[in-house]
Amino acid sequence: MFPMFGIMPSKKVASAYFKDFHLLLIGVICLATSIEKWNLHKRIALRMVMMVGVNPAWLTLGFMSSTAFLSMWLSNTSTTAMVMPIAEAVAQQIISAEAEIEATQMTYFNGATNHGLEIDECVSGHETNERKEKINPVPRYSNGTGKISSKMEVEKNSGTGTKYRTKKDHMMCKLMGLCIAYSSTIGGLTTITGTSTNLIFTEHFNTRYPDCRCLNFGSWFLFSFPVAIILLLLSWIWLQWFFLGFNFKEMFSCGKARTVQQKACAEVIKQEYQKLGSIRYQEIVTLVLFIVMALLWFSRDPGFVSGWSALFSEYSGFATDSTVALLVGLLFFLIPAKKLTKTTPTGEIVAFDYSPLITWKEFQSFMPWDIAILVGGGFALADGCEESGLSKWIGNKLSPLGSLPVWLIILISSLMVTSLTEVASNPATITLLLPILSPLAEAIHVNPLLILIPSTLCTSFAFLLPVANPCNAIVFSYGHLKVIDMVKAGLGVNIVGVAVVMLGMYTWIVPMFDLYTYPSWAPVISNETMP
Repeated sequence: MFPMFGIMPSKKVASAYFKDFHLLLIGVICLATSIEKWNLHKRIALRMVMMVGVNPAWLTLGFMSSTAFLSMWLSNTSTTAMVMPIAEAVAQQIISAEAEIEATQMTYFNGATNHGLEIDECVSGHETNERKEKINPVPRYSNGTGKISSKMEVEKNSGTGTKYRTKKDHMMCKLMGLCIAYSSTIGGLTTITGTSTNLIFTEHFNTRYPDCRCLNFGSWFLFSFPVAIILLLLSWIWLQWFFLGFNFKEMFSCGKARTVQQKACAEVIKQEYQKLGSIRYQEIVTLVLFIVMALLWFSRDPGFVSGWSALFSEYSGFATDSTVALLVGLLFFLIPAKKLTKTTPTGEIVAFDYSPLITWKEFQSFMPWDIAILVGGGFALADGCEESGLSKWIGNKLSPLGSLPVWLIILISSLMVTSLTEVASNPATITLLLPILSPLAEAIHVNPLLILIPSTLCTSFAFLLPVANPCNAIVFSYGHLKVIDMVKAGLGVNIVGVAVVMLGMYTWIVPMFDLYTYPSWAPVISNETMP
């Protein structure tokens, strides 16, 4: 439509659909494809959960930590889809163990064996215990691989008709689900590549303010990591208290023997980890490339010391984060994963080719082309606003907001973004608002980062509704949650999130970018009337 109305020529519009952002995305998807193909993500998640123990509160924190870490490098959606079946299996195992305790107690008091509750373990689809009494089964929850599953056979609660033995069991399932969904979103905040909204913001910012060299992978991580850590811990406390209560005495008790349900839970996680076997060559190579990519991102231009990009000082700005992503991403197509063999007519088995870590077909199945096109359209829209003068016109109209305190402007923009992202996709929200918020900051003579950073972070705070983002939808599909549960729990996390972002903006983030000073790289908007 821009060429049709004479706003921009088609050549310039088309160039907006493939920028530095898209090359960075391609490199990151190469890494994510290899991690998921060789199950490295599952090994990391299970290992981190095993490290924190099996106390329900600590177990929840372990799942949240591992999910957040994976979400830093993988898409939030794929992280949730991978971790949720494991968390579901663990939750069902805890419920089964509690039922076993109750059955044991009834046996003790009645002086006879109670067969009303049976724990029936199923390994690789083969029954290991015979049924002693016919009872109604609870639906089996798969762990995602189809090899190990556990089921607890209990009669439905006659009063509610649900499949949960007690209200506490139901609360446990709700807690585990929301912890996975929320931590995957929070983890995506910490890196530029963690979520599409961060990538969209950095591309928009670097395009609008090309003279600013303050935003890179390292600087983003330094200011966003504390935000994510604080938000993760506060969300854990809030969700734990909201669903199960928070018993500090039980959490920090030392030397106390593990309960039956904790032992059962630990056994499930241990079995899942053992099924992965010893770490394979393909996982090691993927892990090495993952570490190399992260180190090159961090060391390119750390800010406090000269990075490796200084070696190419004659070509300032040529080497970016996408350079690293593409270089390492290309290696996934070149490094052999295994040999391909064939049998000769003489019966001899010979190697004739090799299979790389990932193939182009596998990469294409992971590549979110819809996001790439959506973001390209957003860049074209931003260019059109700039070319037509709409951005400056909006900025002048918003200049009366300069009479308000800056903290209030930041709070209003953060709340506005957080509300809008509940009903619109995160990429669409940030794409729509960046061309408005940038001129606003320029019009009121405030460092653009002071408004754009909190608005970008708050765009990810889609915690209220199942339709707000795919992570919520995946968790909601397991059937434990109602919409009202997600609204109540998510509202608390939203409030905490905005508060943590505001805290960060006025503490450790301010000195990093000198946010109280209007920078030389930002244009000065005059108050003359725009056509």
